[in-house]
Amino acid sequence: MNDAAPSALPQARLLWLGDCALTLEFGSVADPGIHARVLGFAQALEARAAAGQISGVVEWVPTLRSVTVYFDPERIDGETLAADLEVLARGSGSLAVAGVRWRLPVCFEPGFAPDLEELAAAKALSVQQVIQLMTQTVFHVYMLGFQPGFGFMGGLPEVLEMPRLASPRRQVPAGSLAVAQRLCAVYPWNSPGGWRLLGRTPVPLFDATDTERPALLAPGDQVLWCAVDRARFDALQASYAAGAFDRASLRAAPAAEEILR
Repeated sequence: MNDAAPSALPQARLLWLGDCALTLEFGSVADPGIHARVLGFAQALEARAAAGQISGVVEWVPTLRSVTVYFDPERIDGETLAADLEVLARGSGSLAVAGVRWRLPVCFEPGFAPDLEELAAAKALSVQQVIQLMTQTVFHVYMLGFQPGFGFMGGLPEVLEMPRLASPRRQVPAGSLAVAQRLCAVYPWNSPGGWRLLGRTPVPLFDATDTERPALLAPGDQVLWCAVDRARFDALQASYAAGAFDRASLRAAPAAEEILR
């Protein structure tokens, strides 16, 4: 459903990426309104492709503020596609996404949060105040990238804004809740990383055995963090490892509240 008149929206900026890809930029910052335009355009493009009205398009990748369209230059002329995409962008409007609102557990205890005290001190806040800000904020999932299941989430309170670490860690444990600039994310896998670590969730963000939705998060979803102690963290982690934990129970509903008690 479009919730804004196309005539009221700024014109998208078209950029060439070599001879087989085009990017449509809908803004210059991470913003829910701009992201709604990204999703609106992606949905319109999907509908056109499904109806056979655009040939030669291989795939498209929505991001925080843009959509990159990959195409086969042997099947469609790039200039023709560029003109079609600009017309589509002007008419697609914004998409009001009914994404899932997740309520995810996170443990903020020191062993899981090596940067929590430093961030709190840098902002003249107590550790508890930082935790309260994190758990009282509704985070918006803009895109997945970097790793399978790695969701870039906006909405971090401005007071918590910090740059990435000057020297990235060689190893960040899977499940680490991290922040950088005005973004929040969870590392789904053990990997190097330069974001500041404030806690850890026991819930895997990517499950290869789930063929319908391997990545827990999707663009347009929302995330609320619920603080749990180490004992509850361990219990939830063990439950998931044993296959007895239903990810659907983490949707923000009474069932989610029950499982986090």
